[in-house]
Amino acid sequence: MDKSYASADEAIHDIGDGSTIMVGGFGLCGNPEALITALHRRGVRELDIISNNCGVDGVGLGVLLDAGQVRSMTSSYVGENKAFERLYLSGQLKVTLVPQGTLAERIRAGGAGIPAFYTPTGYGTPVAEGKEVREIDGRWLVLERALRADFALVKAWRGDTHGNLIYRRTANNFNQAMATAGRVTIAEVEELVPAGALDPDQIHTPGIYVQRILQGPAYTKPIEFRTVRSAAT
Repeated sequence: MDKSYASADEAIHDIGDGSTIMVGGFGLCGNPEALITALHRRGVRELDIISNNCGVDGVGLGVLLDAGQVRSMTSSYVGENKAFERLYLSGQLKVTLVPQGTLAERIRAGGAGIPAFYTPTGYGTPVAEGKEVREIDGRWLVLERALRADFALVKAWRGDTHGNLIYRRTANNFNQAMATAGRVTIAEVEELVPAGALDPDQIHTPGIYVQRILQGPAYTKPIEFRTVRSAAT
């Protein structure tokens, strides 16, 4: 089954106001840049986004935040995004901060069909407020519920027309888990090849999890924060 789309705009045609969306990426690494830009063009609002962070001002998910299209963020890191910090502190943006490992596992559990799990992370802190806790083998644990989304937007290095995906190095990050946890998963890739062209042993996400795929344009791949030193030091 050919799942390829000609453009990001076509691939997100049914994402509407109030949708819950998972967006892959870590900082600005592995962001589905074309899909984020298409969401901005579409002008959908009141989005509930699940992502490790919200990019930086004017870059990545920061584009949607600056345009007032985001209602809530479920994240583990505010990062270098001043708009994120300002909107959160002023109460204009609902933010649920989740420990990074817990966020990753909540997404993985959602994709695996596991409704909830216990973790020691966050016990005795505000993270555990209002949640069930219990003692197992002498250790107190917090019940965390799985996360799923209406749409998952992910970025891969290579993919085929059946939706099989290969990620490259750090750009894998949250993408692989999120690809399994969306009701509709939309993948953009740097290189789209015919079905059967990928080595089956190298595939990270099987095409059964992916409903739509497109080849993105040239990627800028920005760096969130970079510090350099002179060659003399």
